[in-house]
Amino acid sequence: MQVLFEDAPTKGKAYIGEPDNPRAEMTFSKAGEHLLIIDHTEVQSSLKGKGAGRILLDTVVSRARLQDVKILPLCPYAKSVFDNDPSLADVLK
Repeated sequence: MQVLFEDAPTKGKAYIGEPDNPRAEMTFSKAGEHLLIIDHTEVQSSLKGKGAGRILLDTVVSRARLQDVKILPLCPYAKSVFDNDPSLADVLK
């Protein structure tokens, strides 16, 4: 699954599929230059159970590491993954 990004100055999203009709997406807000707030994750039924949410999260985390950015996971899905995966602690705010 190819993950694409859409960035604006204060928000963005990682998604799978078409920009105007993603099959899965994770949206985030930018709080300054060094903090992303993941606020929503949605996966269409055609991708449920195929790891699309985790692929999106891992891609956002990889990008955060490269850019030296911390992540505040407010989305219930992202928060549950961060709570249960200690390998993500380095980017957790």
